[in-house]
Amino acid sequence: MIKVLFVCLGNICRSPAAEGVLLHLIRERGWEDKYEVDSAGTSGHHDGERADPRMRTHAKARGIELPSISRKFLPEDFRRFDWIVVMDNSNYRNCLKLASHEEDKGKILKMADFTPSFSDDEVPDPYYGGAQGFEHVLDMVNEGCENLLKKFNG
Repeated sequence: MIKVLFVCLGNICRSPAAEGVLLHLIRERGWEDKYEVDSAGTSGHHDGERADPRMRTHAKARGIELPSISRKFLPEDFRRFDWIVVMDNSNYRNCLKLASHEEDKGKILKMADFTPSFSDDEVPDPYYGGAQGFEHVLDMVNEGCENLLKKFNG
């Protein structure tokens, strides 16, 4: 089983979107028994909350459910997950700080490295923006998740 954790700052917009998109793609392929998918935030400010209602609305319009409940990223996540996929450079640095050895650091991937058709070097936080920002994030994470599945499935 391949275990993937998506990480952003608050775990209410970007990482829940990526979690939901990857779960959707996995279901479409009938690979539910091959993957475990979760999301977390580096801040923990929204622990116990569902994904932002705006993100849930935009995802639902695409037929994607966001089941995520926000939680804080913990050092133990390096033991539980094979891959830690971060949304921006700040998340990357914060996860690196919690890595206890090189093997942990090697598990951290940047989502933007899997979105070659976008010029963004990180997945932008749509929280303070409008509808276009949420759509842009969903477009990016959809491409990123498709490419992550290619990586994971060789």
